[in-house]
Amino acid sequence: MNITFPELSLVILMGPSASGKSTFAQKHFLPTEILSSDHFRAVLSNDAYDQSVSAEAFELLHTVIEIRLKRGLLTVVDATNLRVSDREGLKNIAKKYHAFPVAIIFDLDEKVCQERNRDRGERAIRDSVIRSQHLQMRNSLKRLDKESFRYVFTLRSEADVDSATVVRQRLWNNRKDERGPFDIIGDVHGCRSELNSLLLKLGYHFESDDSAIAPKGRKAIFLGDLVDRGPDTPGVLRLVMNMVEQGQAICVPGNHDIKLVRKLRGKAVKVNHGLADSLEQLALEPSSFKERVMAFVDGLVSHHVLDEGRLVVAHAGLKESMQGRGSGEVRSFALYGETEGEIDQFGLPVRLDWAADYRGKAMVVYGHTPVPETEWFNHTVNVDTGCVFGGKLTALRYPEREFVSVSAERVYCEPVRPFKSTELKLASVSAQLRDDAVLDFQDFSGKILIKTRTRSNVYIQEEQSSVALEHLSRFAIDPRWLIYLPPTMAPTQASDHEGYLEYPSDAFTYYKRREVKRVICEEKHMGSRAILIVCRDNAVVRARFGINTDEIGICYTRTGRRFFRDRGLESSFLLRTQQALTKSGFWEQHATDWVCLDAELMPWSLKAEGTIMKQYAAVGSSATIALNTSISAMTQGLARGLPLKEELGHERCRAALVDDYIKAYQGYCWNVKSITDIRCAPFHVMATEGRTYFDKTHEWHLATIAGICAADPEILTATRFLPVNLDEPQDVLRAIDWWKKITATGGEGMVVKALDFVPQRLKGRIQPAIKVRGPDYLRIIYGPEYSLEQNLVRLRKRNVELKHHLALSEFALGLEALQRFVMREPLRSVHQCIVGILGLESGSIDPRL
Repeated sequence: MNITFPELSLVILMGPSASGKSTFAQKHFLPTEILSSDHFRAVLSNDAYDQSVSAEAFELLHTVIEIRLKRGLLTVVDATNLRVSDREGLKNIAKKYHAFPVAIIFDLDEKVCQERNRDRGERAIRDSVIRSQHLQMRNSLKRLDKESFRYVFTLRSEADVDSATVVRQRLWNNRKDERGPFDIIGDVHGCRSELNSLLLKLGYHFESDDSAIAPKGRKAIFLGDLVDRGPDTPGVLRLVMNMVEQGQAICVPGNHDIKLVRKLRGKAVKVNHGLADSLEQLALEPSSFKERVMAFVDGLVSHHVLDEGRLVVAHAGLKESMQGRGSGEVRSFALYGETEGEIDQFGLPVRLDWAADYRGKAMVVYGHTPVPETEWFNHTVNVDTGCVFGGKLTALRYPEREFVSVSAERVYCEPVRPFKSTELKLASVSAQLRDDAVLDFQDFSGKILIKTRTRSNVYIQEEQSSVALEHLSRFAIDPRWLIYLPPTMAPTQASDHEGYLEYPSDAFTYYKRREVKRVICEEKHMGSRAILIVCRDNAVVRARFGINTDEIGICYTRTGRRFFRDRGLESSFLLRTQQALTKSGFWEQHATDWVCLDAELMPWSLKAEGTIMKQYAAVGSSATIALNTSISAMTQGLARGLPLKEELGHERCRAALVDDYIKAYQGYCWNVKSITDIRCAPFHVMATEGRTYFDKTHEWHLATIAGICAADPEILTATRFLPVNLDEPQDVLRAIDWWKKITATGGEGMVVKALDFVPQRLKGRIQPAIKVRGPDYLRIIYGPEYSLEQNLVRLRKRNVELKHHLALSEFALGLEALQRFVMREPLRSVHQCIVGILGLESGSIDPRL
């Protein structure tokens, strides 16, 4: 016997003890797929036959079944399952998770079971028990056809059991192996002329009037509602049916399509909502065409799961729990959406907004309810833009996430419910932004696994996410601004170069060993890291970020705090930056109305004044007083003939080091009285509308930013840089000399980066940047006397591996956050990465690194 059932099923083995159920299961299913009541008894009592724990064992069995079916895993229940109540509970679980209930009945002769039972030795049960079970099964079989099993297979002999084969049938909606690219087209409603125009715009060509060929490698997907209301329902059907038959398209049914077929079959349906138009047009077609239409619609599957589960298409959308499942409830949802059973003032069903609660990983593309404009919402999008009502016919190009539309040639039908009245509201604040205004704690609590495009998986422990959430709730800016946080930057390994703790050659060696031949050296400004988001006007702030404010942007720190305490100074700074962007033509060049820049803001004292006064200035002041007192006393003692010459020289050396220390931090401080006292050095164009710039080289970034800085050199500073070919010794020597000149004149040092923004290698990841700091700056960090040889020996033992690992993880998370934002993913998805960065920063690591 060939036992065939869908790949997502709850297989219920049914039969007396010793009928061969367990042996059959072990032969045809994976060990992990088989859930045995005996196993759960053993788990709870160490005895598989301890009937005293049967109730608890079956409770545990049902729990595991639910978990497996929820995850979409075929499950086999190995128990007698002879009572109706037992089977009813299992079928209810299958129904809950839209899995097919399958019964495999072991109806073997009682004598066979008795003989097998006796061969079990100590595991044998009484003959009377098997006899009773056989009677139970006989009674069950009489009414099994009323128990709504979708598939029933009966094995009546040992030969049947031995010869049986099990075939798992792929679900009709499972097209995961089809990866696209696709052109997903919204509700057509008989608008054949507009459909032709849209297909041509998408690059399709017509071999004949009713046959369109897709561009190489692409395929069209029609989201249903091909019929009703429009002028040419037969033409639309003919074209779509031909495209599907030729493998040029996929189609799912719409509620209008189903209703039309029911009417063609003579069912009693109400002729409204454009059905009369379709019937009138089809009356002119031969009966063979109508038969073809009925067969075509009957063969359509409620929804499809494509591209390894990344894409789901359904006429009215689909909740995550229903994707890739098959049931009447799933089909109803895919056709009509989720309704309350009530009718609105226009006589239409009141539909629940399932997309507002959607948290699935798959992108869901749907239609059904006309909208004036497409709008991403929780990784879903409605592409029914009301062509038949005078709107547009729209397609989504996948995976490009690009919308392509053609306008309706005219209004073919007045909508029952006005759909253009919300246009201004949508243009102001999108549904996604309204939904993002309140974030759910559950989305960020506990251990978090974050998948990134540049570093596979990053794990954030529960204690790390807790610290991050505490920080966000107490100190951070409005979270709707937080679309990016920059990573920590790793230092070079400790150098064995005499007199130095960090030296450029060590950074060059790091990259060369990893087969990076071209790097770029950028001057490291001694300021504070700042993220700038600047918009063309505050209308953009409301429309893109959902923040109702008069601000045109924000400047925040790498921990998400507002950079400026003086709001007036911040407003002036952002306005000057916005004007420079406008003057340089940035908005037009990049087709955007907002930008995110990574920058350094100076002076250092602008943000770190408190730290400088309490930490660095306090050290300098107290050390100066103490050493001056010591030197004065030793000088007097030496004058009296005491042998203090060597000690006095040592103290004077220490005093000179303290003077160097004070000069070092003072060089990075100045008073800020107005906007002209600020210097900003942007070095990365992180993102604009619809795209990031991680595919550009660092030279491109610096050249692009130099154009912006030239528009306002009074406050914007272009970063000096030097390209280096590591295979050219002269290039390397020139870069080292350049670093020495920078640090000799008070500069902090330089940052060495691979030329590519995201450096790659065959194995492992490469640091995006390595900082090489000069002696004066390191004196601030490690203390006045760090450069003494005995201290350098100790400091060279520092371990930078954890810092390197942290930098890679934070870099990946920062880029991922921006990628998600520009792709208009929900803010919770973006903030998962932000929480990750803040969580990683909460770890214990030497802050001097």
